[in-house]
Amino acid sequence: MTKLITAFAGSPAFAAAILARLADSKFRPVLVLTQPDRPTGRGRKVKANPVKQYAVDADLPIAQPANLRDPTISAQLTDYQLDVLIVAAYGLILPPAVLAIPKYGCINVHASLLPRWRGAAPIERAIMAGDAQTGVCIMQMEEGLDTGPVFASQSVPISAETQARDLTASLAEIGAKQLIGVLKKLASTKAGKTALPQASPQNGDLATYADKLTASDRIVNWSQPAAQIAHQITGLADRLPVRVRVNDCGVQLLAAKCIEQIVSLDETPPAGTLIDMSKSGLIIQCTTDLLQITRLKVERGKGKALETAAAINGFKDLFYPGARFIAPS
Repeated sequence: MTKLITAFAGSPAFAAAILARLADSKFRPVLVLTQPDRPTGRGRKVKANPVKQYAVDADLPIAQPANLRDPTISAQLTDYQLDVLIVAAYGLILPPAVLAIPKYGCINVHASLLPRWRGAAPIERAIMAGDAQTGVCIMQMEEGLDTGPVFASQSVPISAETQARDLTASLAEIGAKQLIGVLKKLASTKAGKTALPQASPQNGDLATYADKLTASDRIVNWSQPAAQIAHQITGLADRLPVRVRVNDCGVQLLAAKCIEQIVSLDETPPAGTLIDMSKSGLIIQCTTDLLQITRLKVERGKGKALETAAAINGFKDLFYPGARFIAPS
């Protein structure tokens, strides 16, 4: 097979999983671009992201520009005479000058079924919206945000219990496999054996946007139906958990599901009220139906994630019928 000269750009765990597959293939990148090290966690210690960690361990050359408008980066990429630049959740905008450098352009591994969920947080937004499925696309990059034509895609179902962490791992594995298939076709094109692989244009009229997650996303609105709140809790549990206050103590909600409210109450408690509890979950009254919380974290003591039974036993002053789960202001 004719050698393709590739570089890779990515930052989080999703991208690191794809880079690992790429590095073990015939398309090992000559350079890895990733975002600069930044402070993380409570201690705000500067830490390398997952892509840099993998690249260091795999002895891959690394560059960490603050942005790609720096002419020295363009010059570096040009010197490699790249056939393709592979991008996966990089987090920095590729200017036109960079998009034009590789012979076959820049290819993006995007974790959604485009044109649905273009943008920064497609996995979490798909879960939060209650989508029945999502997927991964291998896309030719353009100047627009995830607007380019698609070489390959594969769908993945989303269940009520699907967590973002597990879905991310599945999509990375599928995306890496799809990417290798597209690169093999490009290598065949370079060898003169086949025509350039065709990509299908997106229907922009069907586009939705996966905005970056912010602190406002974790605020629960008890006027929403229980099913919608359950999707919010499940989608955000791994990165930015939904947070409430119970008796002036912070509580993070990590797992929940909707329970249909069959029995009509004579007097319905205010939405956000704990009406029942057992080892199987805390039952919260919502405007429509009930929310069963099965896993949470109390922001007190060691602050560990707890199953319901442990939370009830350990925090009797917080969890009792009538307690109110209040969204922080």
